[in-house]
Amino acid sequence: MFEELNAQWGLVHAFVLDGDGGATSVSREALETLALGPGQSLWLHWDRSHPLARRWLRERSGLSEFACDLLLEESTRPRMLALPDDELLLFLRGVNLNPGAVPEDMVSVRIFASARRIISLRLRPLHATDELIEQWGRGTGPRVASEMLLYLAEHLTDKVDSLVADLSESVDEQEEELDNNPRFRPDHDLMLQIRRRAAGLKRFLAPQRDIYGQLARSRMPWFVEDDSDYWNELNNRLTRYLEELELIRERIGLVLESESRRLGERTSRTMYLLGITTGFFLPLSFLTGLLGMNVGGIPGSEAPFGFLAACGLMLGIAGFQIWLFRRLRWL
Repeated sequence: MFEELNAQWGLVHAFVLDGDGGATSVSREALETLALGPGQSLWLHWDRSHPLARRWLRERSGLSEFACDLLLEESTRPRMLALPDDELLLFLRGVNLNPGAVPEDMVSVRIFASARRIISLRLRPLHATDELIEQWGRGTGPRVASEMLLYLAEHLTDKVDSLVADLSESVDEQEEELDNNPRFRPDHDLMLQIRRRAAGLKRFLAPQRDIYGQLARSRMPWFVEDDSDYWNELNNRLTRYLEELELIRERIGLVLESESRRLGERTSRTMYLLGITTGFFLPLSFLTGLLGMNVGGIPGSEAPFGFLAACGLMLGIAGFQIWLFRRLRWL
């Protein structure tokens, strides 16, 4: 009920975390007089393109003009920025799972985080937030702001896992066919597309991995005690994904190189056979051309067995050539 009313203001989700793994949805109007109780935290998720959301952020969020400018930037790479009073600005990327979208066309989420408040902004729908709400419904969601930040990053990372696995499986299929079928030709368009997708993912995952590493080392005062271990694990997971993406690009290079080598070998073999065939018929062609000149004095032109003698001579030359080619191991 609240979500439909909040959408008119550009507010996608608004929840008060109860500190025990659950959360309660609140309306946009209630934010004006909302007072958090002990152990409670607030999460606001806004549609960055909505004019009222942008207005609320600048006029009623309490954030500095500098922070608002960064959160509303049109294009931002993943990064982390520490603000005064132990506050954070995070810019993260996630896999685009929206219908009709290309997964590696990453969706962006901009986050302001403090001890008891999380403000996030997105331009396109983010499926990770839906999974968080489901966890709260089961009473197993994040309890405080630091866990909320961690859970959101974890869900974004989970989506990368399946995408990298799909890319790897596509390359596996091409490699298997190439090994088992000598006549198989890899799909060059598919291989180049996978290479571009892997490069696009690496572009955003590499700085995001560094962000997780910084969060693992930062140990903000409002972080839960074991948060650093989880941030470090996310850093390791992204490192593994980046290594897998680099391996995928190398494997694609080997597949294309193998196909190029096979094509070169087939071309060389074909040219070799054509050369042997040309060399075999060249003396015979010379002889038939010589005997076929329409001039007087051609040997055997008046003999009744001249044609048979010429055929026998050509057969003899052909037999000598076959012996010579086998002797030279050309055949």
